[in-house]
Amino acid sequence: MTFNLRARVVTEFLGTAFLVAAVIGSGIMGERLAGGNVAIALLANTIATGAVLVALILTFSPISGAHLNPVVTLADAVERGIPWKEVPAYIAAQCAGGLQVRLIHSAPCVRPRRNNSTSVSIRCGGRANKLRMSSLQSVRACHDIAEDIVV
Repeated sequence: MTFNLRARVVTEFLGTAFLVAAVIGSGIMGERLAGGNVAIALLANTIATGAVLVALILTFSPISGAHLNPVVTLADAVERGIPWKEVPAYIAAQCAGGLQVRLIHSAPCVRPRRNNSTSVSIRCGGRANKLRMSSLQSVRACHDIAEDIVV
């Protein structure tokens, strides 16, 4: 079955977003579970990322080829797997998918604690400072950040 360009581009966006989320999440998971052992953290990160990559390729390959990477897209175009006129759309979707997840992960108000407050790390001049605020304050901070991005 052949899918139209729109469906393939959306698939590349979603696949790349899921892959970047898996890489970030598995890194965080590995670091927390390893107890300071860098080798174990790297191994956990590698295994989790590899498993997600296999699942994404098996899921999205029938639709878009599951390139999930601009270099793979360029290589496929060189080998005449996809037409060159579709390459910019694929690359734009892949970059947008990866960037979207990275921006969401960077939001300073994602990790609530038990006592109804959120700890936020803010970097100023290379030094990280912890800021504690209530959940309502963190939601307002996210709202303000979102408004700044949109405007």
